[in-house]
Amino acid sequence: MSTTAASTSHHLSPAFPGRAPWGTASKLRAWQQGALDKYIQEQPRDFLAVATPGAGKTTFALTLASWLLHHHVVQQVTVVAPTEHLKKQWAEAAARIGIKLDPEYSAGPLSREYHGIAITYAGVGVRPMLHRNRIEQRKTLVILDEIHHAGDSRSWGEACLEAFEPATRRLALTGTPFRSDTNPIPFVAYEEGNDGIRRSSADYTYGYGNALGDGVVRPVIFLSYSGNMRWRTKAGDEIAARLGEPMTKDAVSQAWRTALDPRGDWMPNVLRAADRRLSEVRKGIPDAGALVIASDQDSARAYAKLIREITGTKATLVLSDEAAASQRIEDFSRSDDRWMVAVRMVSEGVDVPRLAVGVYATTISTPLFFAQAVGRFVRSRRRGETASVFLPTIPMLLGFANEMEVERDHVLDKPKKDGEEEDPYAEEEKLLEEAEKQQDEDTGEQDQLPFEALESDAVFDRVLYDGAEFGMQAHPGSDEEQDYLGIPGLLEPDQVQMLLQKRQAKQIAHSRKKPDAEADLLELPAERRPVVSHKELLELRKELNSLVGAYVHQSGKPHGVIHTELRRVCGGPPSAEATAGQIRERIKKVREWATRMR
Repeated sequence: MSTTAASTSHHLSPAFPGRAPWGTASKLRAWQQGALDKYIQEQPRDFLAVATPGAGKTTFALTLASWLLHHHVVQQVTVVAPTEHLKKQWAEAAARIGIKLDPEYSAGPLSREYHGIAITYAGVGVRPMLHRNRIEQRKTLVILDEIHHAGDSRSWGEACLEAFEPATRRLALTGTPFRSDTNPIPFVAYEEGNDGIRRSSADYTYGYGNALGDGVVRPVIFLSYSGNMRWRTKAGDEIAARLGEPMTKDAVSQAWRTALDPRGDWMPNVLRAADRRLSEVRKGIPDAGALVIASDQDSARAYAKLIREITGTKATLVLSDEAAASQRIEDFSRSDDRWMVAVRMVSEGVDVPRLAVGVYATTISTPLFFAQAVGRFVRSRRRGETASVFLPTIPMLLGFANEMEVERDHVLDKPKKDGEEEDPYAEEEKLLEEAEKQQDEDTGEQDQLPFEALESDAVFDRVLYDGAEFGMQAHPGSDEEQDYLGIPGLLEPDQVQMLLQKRQAKQIAHSRKKPDAEADLLELPAERRPVVSHKELLELRKELNSLVGAYVHQSGKPHGVIHTELRRVCGGPPSAEATAGQIRERIKKVREWATRMR
C-alpha cells in the first residue's frame, strides 16, 4: 500500500508543497508520507493528524484528498477552516495540485467545475442542514482544519456533528490538540488514562521536537523584557511593580497591560530591539519579515505608528478578517517589507513563511493561542534559519516558551481535587465572586475610575532557548543587549545553544569588572533569577504556614506572635504581600528555630 501512496505524490506540481525546505519540493516530507501510508493501510472513517504549526498539514491533507478522489473512495471534498482568509488559502493550495474548491459557496447546487467547497466553522454553524444535504448526495471527504475550533462554542460543535455525521471520510487536523476548556471536540476519539481522565487520542502525531530535529521548522529564540510599571487601579490607587516579580494575578494582568500601552516606554524600546534583531536576521535571510500580534485595533494602529517613527518605513496593518485584510496579508507575504501589525487573524494557520521575528504584544494567555502565535514564525524554508520572538517577562508566557517541545492532548475531564494541584484559595475566591454577583445594593462600581497605565520602562531580561535560560539584565540599547540581538539569523540548533552560552559567559565576566556603583541592574544570570508564578507563591505561603503551625505546638506561642517575630527578624511585609525570596527567608528561619528547640 505504501508504494501506491508514494506514487500518488509524484503527479504533484514541483512547486507543491510551496516554499518547502531543502530537497522536499517534489516529494512529501517523511512525516507526511508516514501519515499517508498509515491512512491508506488502515482506511479509517475518522483520522486525527496532529502536526506542529509549520510542518505542512495542508500538503498532507490535499495529497490524501487527491488519492481518495483518484481512487473513487470519495466524489467531493469539503474543507472547513477557522477564518475567511484561511478558507481562501486552502482553495489556492488545492488549485495548485488540480483540486478545485469554491471558497465563495453559499447555497444551491455546486458548479460542475469544482471538486468541492471551502467554508468556515461559523458558516457551518449558520446552515448545518445545507451542508448535510450536500454530503448525503455524494460521497464526501470532510477536512476539518484546526479542529479544536469546533469546540469554540457548543453551537459550532453541534453544527459540525449535524452537518458532517453522514460523511464518507473525515480528516481532522490540528497543530494544538488541546483547549483550555473541556468542550468535547467533534469526531475526536478520547481515551481514559490510568488517572480516570479522558484525553484526545491522535492517529498520527508529529511534534515540534521531531520537526526541529528533521529541520522542518526553525528553532525559536525567545527574548524576554522586564521593566518597572506604574498604573492606577479602578479604585484610584497608584501601584508600581516590576514585570516578573511575584504578585497577585490581578497585579500581573495590570502590569502586563501597562507594559503593552503604546504611550509608555516599554513598547517603543521592545519594538526598537525587535527591529535591530530583524536587521541582523536579514543579513542571512534577506526577505525576513516581522510581525506584532496586538490585543486590539487601537493598539495595533498605535504600534504601526511607533514602527513608522522608529524605522522610517510604513508597517502593513491588518485589522480584521475581511477580504481587504486577506489581500494585505498576501501582498506582505510576496513583498520584502519589514513589518506587519495584526490583531488576531494572523495568529493561526496563515502562511507567511518569511516571518522570522515576532513581538507578542497581546494579553491573551492560553497555551493554545501562544503555540499558534509562535507557529507563525517557525516555518523553515532552508537549513539554518532561526526565529526570534519578543515577550514581556510574564511567568505564564515564559512557562509556555520553556515547554515548546511538550506535546499536549485535549483533556476532557478536570483533574480530581487532591489538594496538591489546586489553588488553596480557589474555592473561597469563587464563593466570594458569586456573593458579589448576588449583591443588590449599590456597590459603588459605577463610581470607579477607568484603569490607567501611567508609566513603563523596559529592561532586557533573559533569552529562553530549548528549555534553558541565558543572559543578564541590561538596559535597552546597551552593548550587553546587542550581544543577544546580534546573534546570526542563520544557525544550526546546537550552534544557537553554544553561542548563547558564550554570550552569557562574556556578560558575566564583564559585569564582574564593574564597580558596585554601576551595577544598577540585577546582576544575576537568568537561571539564578527564576520567575515565580502565582501558584508557586501560594505553595511557598502554604509551606510557611504549615511550618509555623508545627512550631506553634513546639513552642506554645500563638501563630500571630510567630509571624510577627519572623517579620521583625527577616524584614518585609505580611506574608500575603511578601515576595518569594522573603517567604523563603522566613521558612529558613522558622526551621532554624525548630531545630534549636529539639
